[in-house]
Amino acid sequence: MPLADFIFHRLQYESGDWDVVDQRMPSNLLDSLVAYTTIQIDPREAVVPLGSKEVLDAPFVYLSGHRLVQFTDRERENFEDYVRRGGFVLADDCNHDIDGLFAKSFETQMADIFGPDALKKIPNDHPLYRAFFKFDKGPPTTSFELNGWGDDLVHDYLRGIEIDGRLAVLYSNKDYGCEWDYDFRNKRFLAEDNTKFGVNIIVHAMTAA
Repeated sequence: MPLADFIFHRLQYESGDWDVVDQRMPSNLLDSLVAYTTIQIDPREAVVPLGSKEVLDAPFVYLSGHRLVQFTDRERENFEDYVRRGGFVLADDCNHDIDGLFAKSFETQMADIFGPDALKKIPNDHPLYRAFFKFDKGPPTTSFELNGWGDDLVHDYLRGIEIDGRLAVLYSNKDYGCEWDYDFRNKRFLAEDNTKFGVNIIVHAMTAA
């Protein structure tokens, strides 16, 4: 088997409930990469501890949860080092709630590490939205937003942190993780494959300078 171009790494952090969310989502996104792209994937999700230097070898990591995000000193140091060295973080709030505990605590962590104005609105004409599929209106909505769960808002943009002009942290309050958390074999029942935006995220993470 050829060496994988892409491995889905889930970020383990000591606080919160990183290990109980979106458990089927990685296999679903990996199935989409196989279906739509020529990217060689590793079919297994990998878990990488933020407190370990192993994280520096993972070009893409996924961070999610419902609860408190409070990095240890080592985790904070590694997170900053990882991002500044070229890593890409997809952070998704499972509460889809701008006033929820995950959102407030994650945003506090980002402000403490990168400064209070580091997280910025990503314009809807950003290259992310045409990295593979075209999303002319910016980030697609999720069923959780449309059903009025969480903060009862439809978030019409994502936020992110750029390092030297490169999108390094992509942050969503839309709960894409839960939106894509179904058995990939059920995708055939959808009128439109809702994981296509996940393909964009991964392709952008892999190819953007």
